Amino acid sequence: MLDQDTRTAILQLKERGQSIRAIARALKVARDSVRGVIQMGSKEVPELAREEKAEAWHDDILELFPSCKENLVRVHEELLVRGATLSYQALTGYCRRHGIGFEPKLPAGRYHFGPGEEMQHDTSPHRVKLGGTVRLIQDASLVLCHSRMLFHQYYPTFNRFWCKVFLTEAFQFFGGACGRCMIDNTHVVVAHGTGATMIPAPEMAAFAERFGFLFRAHEKGDANRSAHVERAFDHIENNFLAGREFKDWEDLNRQARAWSEKVNATPKRSLHASPRDLFALERTVLKPLPIWVPSVYQLHHRIVDSEGYVNVHRNRYSVPYTLIGRQLEVRETQDRIEVFEGPRLVASHPHPWDPLELRVTIPAHRPPRGEGRSKAEPFPQEVELLRLEPRLAGYLAALKAHPPGRITLALRRLLGMARDYPRQPFLKAVETALAYGLFDLDRLDRMILKNVAQNYFELAEEPAPIPQIPEGPREG
Repeated sequence: MLDQDTRTAILQLKERGQSIRAIARALKVARDSVRGVIQMGSKEVPELAREEKAEAWHDDILELFPSCKENLVRVHEELLVRGATLSYQALTGYCRRHGIGFEPKLPAGRYHFGPGEEMQHDTSPHRVKLGGTVRLIQDASLVLCHSRMLFHQYYPTFNRFWCKVFLTEAFQFFGGACGRCMIDNTHVVVAHGTGATMIPAPEMAAFAERFGFLFRAHEKGDANRSAHVERAFDHIENNFLAGREFKDWEDLNRQARAWSEKVNATPKRSLHASPRDLFALERTVLKPLPIWVPSVYQLHHRIVDSEGYVNVHRNRYSVPYTLIGRQLEVRETQDRIEVFEGPRLVASHPHPWDPLELRVTIPAHRPPRGEGRSKAEPFPQEVELLRLEPRLAGYLAALKAHPPGRITLALRRLLGMARDYPRQPFLKAVETALAYGLFDLDRLDRMILKNVAQNYFELAEEPAPIPQIPEGPREG
């Protein structure tokens, strides 16, 4: 079949008066082909009208397609049962040309990002050989859209705590943040809504405000909007992880950081430069880091068990034995488990990322082995009470001489009263109890509350009676 340029040349040469033989010799085509073009008189290439094998089964194909759940393999099997002789390739070609189960591909778009305008963040599960065992863990990546600078790290799971840990590390790696962070509609960041109506969770919005950027989510089904970070996952899985084994989490993330540095220094054909070359300009317009970047931590409240441990993610960590039964604040950071009694740090342990049923003990948190508490030595609660109020010495001595039960429980309860109640009503009740030899702490508690009600609260007086207005004489 002659193409359009050849057909145009034939018609133009004919208009100049050239013969069919001369035209065929000049264009090196058959004279019958020249004659056919001249007879048609058009430069347009005619459509070939070929009969298709599947055309006779068009109605059967339309009938079977929905009933076979749009599976063309099953449609082909049913057509063969009905007597058709066409091949599977002929069926798929016919369906493609006539739009049965096939949608025409739309042209892809392209986004242009200026320096410091947008960064894209996402996660992907990867199978990694860690410590001799293949595990499914989460890879978190961040890509700067203008320079294509990449940073990625691995975590055992991915929630808001690990998301803030990763983004903090990434911003410190880049030395700043872009003005917009594009994410998918993940519950890790999103409180509700999708796409343009997405509203981030308050703690994630506060985190973004600290570094001067905003979270934005792409519309549902528009994964190409974050194509830069999505494309990076394929490169990581088939390049960084290929043939590599890692001893532990520290080794894995150290190699991931080194690999990111190597990739960022490699020239890219699409950029005509390396990401690091383009980053030299982009870095000047990034949102600068705050002057102080606090450690990201997850807050827990734990009561110290009878063995002197607090439990965090199935691992147990020791605290000083004098805090048994107390409620403490536990801060879980990326590397440490820190235990606080109020504002004071009382214990700090390394943070294993996996729940290994560990029992971590610091020897200093335990009393000396084989040595009990000396009877002459004061109880810890007694020391604390005397520190808060030295005037309690007389009542404490009498209480220890006449304990209603276990003296430690009585001292612990008395310490709670000293911390919770106002000082003057408390001391007045203790003075009265000492004078009358009262060591029932329930009764002491009621005495303190009576003093508090008398001295610290203004009780409402009886309301004055409402004067009655005398009725006048009735009319009529």
